[in-house]
Amino acid sequence: MRLIVGLGNPGSEYAKTRHNVGFMVIDRVVRRHGLTGRRTKFHAEVTVGSIAATSIMLIKPTTYMNRSGTSVSEVTRFYKIEPHDLLVVMDDTALPLGRIRIRSEGGHGGHNGLGDIERALGTTVYPRLRVGVDRDDAIGQVDHVLGRFTAAEFERIEPALDNACDAVESWISDGIGQAMNRYNTSP
Repeated sequence: MRLIVGLGNPGSEYAKTRHNVGFMVIDRVVRRHGLTGRRTKFHAEVTVGSIAATSIMLIKPTTYMNRSGTSVSEVTRFYKIEPHDLLVVMDDTALPLGRIRIRSEGGHGGHNGLGDIERALGTTVYPRLRVGVDRDDAIGQVDHVLGRFTAAEFERIEPALDNACDAVESWISDGIGQAMNRYNTSP
């Protein structure tokens, strides 16, 4: 089984914020593949199904961003999911708006959700898909990531969310190497 984790914060006040692009990607993958049966388990919204003849579980932790590791560690322990079968999708202020980057491993880069997952799993060796949301030093990082996209920004992020879904599908069907070669190019 493959586990795809979208990072974000639960609740309507965080919907469509920059910090919730991980949730947005999970929702798009679920819609794209007509997956049903969403339930709450493991401190997360969980949807199971199949993509490219591979069993998958998509989760959106309900623990808030900074405690995402709780949910991820519960799922990986229960289902005995190896780190290479885990893909974490999240926002990245170091990437330009609309750019995506997929990697097989790496550090958290200051991302609190990713940092909590790394602490909970005890490793940095698992794939992650970063979606660029830009940086705005004028208002500070926290206010920026918890802010909603402007209409102009949303026009730019829409194709990136679709591209991120394509990258998730590539990771499932082709593996991390092919996904990196295909999606880590300049837009």
